[in-house]
Amino acid sequence: MKQFEVEVKVWLKPSVFDPQGHAVHGALVSLGFQGAGEVRIGKFIQMTLEAEDEGAAARQVDDMCQKVLANPVMETYAFEIRERGQ
Repeated sequence: MKQFEVEVKVWLKPSVFDPQGHAVHGALVSLGFQGAGEVRIGKFIQMTLEAEDEGAAARQVDDMCQKVLANPVMETYAFEIRERGQ
């Protein structure tokens, strides 16, 4: 088995209102950051994973995202996988 480092990014789909992003945008503007545009808040997840190869690791991570790490109805996700030690 090989060891992989995984980074997953999860964010709301563009059609879903982001109340946290809206609040942060309001705070930025009230603090004088007038150039701040739309703000969207998401999640960043790091983990290690054992798998036979990178393809098997990618299938596992995609399954994790579909079942636990993201809500596919409201969120989208992307991930990167690197073999440890490279």
